[in-house]
Amino acid sequence: MEKVLNFVLASGSAERLRLLRGIGLEPLVISSEYKECRIADESPEDMVMRLAEGKARAVLALPDFPADAFLIAADTVVAVDGDILGKPRDISDARAMLGRLSGREHRVLTGLALARVAADALPAAIDLSLAETRVRFRVLDDDTIHAYLEREEALCAAGSYRVQGLGVLLLDPVCPVTGSWSNIAGLPLELLAERSRSLGLRLL
Repeated sequence: MEKVLNFVLASGSAERLRLLRGIGLEPLVISSEYKECRIADESPEDMVMRLAEGKARAVLALPDFPADAFLIAADTVVAVDGDILGKPRDISDARAMLGRLSGREHRVLTGLALARVAADALPAAIDLSLAETRVRFRVLDDDTIHAYLEREEALCAAGSYRVQGLGVLLLDPVCPVTGSWSNIAGLPLELLAERSRSLGLRLL
């Protein structure tokens, strides 16, 4: 297994950075300027995979991208009834999203794109994988939704909630989550470790 000198996170997400720091990594953060949009009739799974790859390629193409590096890029959405719930436009949109998720299960999908860039600056092929977590909310009344949105910064989160904050109190108490918890925050660390090993890098 190779030792990588530089980790690069192709995202400005504070939560993804926090997750990586939690497993002992201190990546160089390079936010991708890749335009995020949905193609007509595109499935949520296809969308997150395409966007993760697009973010990775956009950062890899930068002239100052470091050599001997391991790139991590990701895209996360909430999906319910085949619809994609991204970041809300405003508080009204956030309120509608939480009302839609109330008392039911939804899916959190993350496309993960990894690339190993050798010392000669020739990147290997991008490794793409998909994580899915099923999340169930308890029934949320209007007062709960209002109180949550007053106390939590939800406009920067897919589906209008952050499970790593007050959002954990929105979850069903009996069967809240099936799958990766870190995926709900935007970066499936278990999948990252597995795919990194397949690329010759051990995170542990």
